[in-house]
Amino acid sequence: MAKITVKGTEVTVLQIDNEDYISLSDMIKAKDGEFFVTSWLRNRNTLEYIGIWERVYNPNFNYVEFDIIKSNAGLNSFRVSVKELMEKTNIICLQAKTGRYGGTYAHKDIAFEFALWISPEFKIYIIKEFQRLKEEEQKAIGWSAKRELAKINYHIHTDAIKHNLIPSELTPQQISYIYADEADVLNMALFGVTAKQWREANPDLKGNIRDYATINELICLSNMENINAVLINDNVSQSDRLVKLNRIAIQQMQVLQDVENRKMLK
Repeated sequence: MAKITVKGTEVTVLQIDNEDYISLSDMIKAKDGEFFVTSWLRNRNTLEYIGIWERVYNPNFNYVEFDIIKSNAGLNSFRVSVKELMEKTNIICLQAKTGRYGGTYAHKDIAFEFALWISPEFKIYIIKEFQRLKEEEQKAIGWSAKRELAKINYHIHTDAIKHNLIPSELTPQQISYIYADEADVLNMALFGVTAKQWREANPDLKGNIRDYATINELICLSNMENINAVLINDNVSQSDRLVKLNRIAIQQMQVLQDVENRKMLK
């Protein structure tokens, strides 16, 4: 569930069957006067559009029953609800939800047409805000992917520590110190502080220093974990590894920043 604000109106966006559905119940608050979703459904052009959409995307659409309903559009006595359309014609572009996020929702394709019924200006702004929401979601997905990559490389890193730096006679507590010590080699090389120093400087933040890293920092960290694993396997001392890794971190962060700056200039 997400929220977007369109011309001062807060609108809910839900994922239903991996598709984006937008709350018509929220959107209609932006229309002047006393209107309901059923008012929009009385319009023959609305039903024409819904019928075409369902024929294209819904193999279970009961178009015969839908055409019977549509033939009555325009009559003063004509009324049809979302629930009735769902039950009689198996439409999927409209959904009536109950509970915490209850209300009438429409697939984004239909919701944008509903926005035009509210006003052309509202349609333009809701598309703009929806696109902004999707861009933010993609950035979040990218960050999560880089975070997972860093976790995978962490296992490569710890495996090198296990086979090269941990004598078999150490206790589990002593082993944990070695792992933490090596993690701080990477922290110092990239962030300039140890995990403990970061926690002491940020007592109100949850998680650890890597949870607050940028995408570029996570990319660099992922590379450094692999490089440190190679250096450990080659028996390079910790002090020498720290110097090498710091130089690598500086160089890689500069490259990543240059790439990002070039993208922003396009």
